[in-house]
Amino acid sequence: MGYHNDSELQDLGCSSQLLLQPLWDSMRTGEAFVRSPFFPVVFSIITYVGFCLPFVVLDVLCPWVPMVRRYKIHPDFSPSARQLLPCLGQTLYQHLVFVFPVTLLHWARSPALLPPEAPEFLQLLSHVLICLLLFDTEIFAWHLLHHKVPWLYRAFHKVHHQNASSFALATQYMSIWELFSLTFFDVLNVAMLQCHPLTILTFHVVNIWLSVEDHSGYDFPWSTHRLVPFGWYGGVAHHDLHHSQFNCNFAPYFTHWDKMLGTLRSADSRELCTSHLNQEKKET
Repeated sequence: MGYHNDSELQDLGCSSQLLLQPLWDSMRTGEAFVRSPFFPVVFSIITYVGFCLPFVVLDVLCPWVPMVRRYKIHPDFSPSARQLLPCLGQTLYQHLVFVFPVTLLHWARSPALLPPEAPEFLQLLSHVLICLLLFDTEIFAWHLLHHKVPWLYRAFHKVHHQNASSFALATQYMSIWELFSLTFFDVLNVAMLQCHPLTILTFHVVNIWLSVEDHSGYDFPWSTHRLVPFGWYGGVAHHDLHHSQFNCNFAPYFTHWDKMLGTLRSADSRELCTSHLNQEKKET
């Protein structure tokens, strides 16, 4: 009986692996480029800008389309070209001048090897989730420290808070120290778990999307925090509140660390604060 159970598990693992094998085989047709030091930078920039562009279009439409304005957290704010272009320019500059040389050095020391087999589907999902939880923990600690220690905030993190109302292209508007910190944790986690290259790419895509969504300024019915149950995930309204109040919601994605340390604040508190301010203005 134990033999049959082992055989069934092996068959399940093979089926799960076969699910991703065609995708992995198609990626390996461009193995020379995927293994090159250019790929991580090109992949990162294209993924990031690709996720930002729909929100940029929405920001352009927002003043003229009530349906779009309905889902914007700050409906009276739309980023101008003078705000958008420096953010895009800094992202491109930092990736080309700082990230690419580091990638080149890493490639020269240990060129990437692509295994012929795809990862099992369940293994990919579990590794991506674990990487997200680890990244959330690390960035929570880093973020909290850089808000509690004034010189760290002024020297390294203040750049990211220059835009009071967040927008998609402001996601990576940060100091080079902050960018390298995020990248270090990102790389550390996939290395600790010895993730398959396809898993690493999937994690990067998910991580970039969640970051852009958190800074987008749009709270849709299908936003991630509305899909994750029990309030486990903070989302765009949660992170937007951090940008407006500075002293709460330090975790990038999930809510458990802020709950445990008493730094969690819901979007309802902002609405209540706004209503009080409006009431005070009426009375005066």
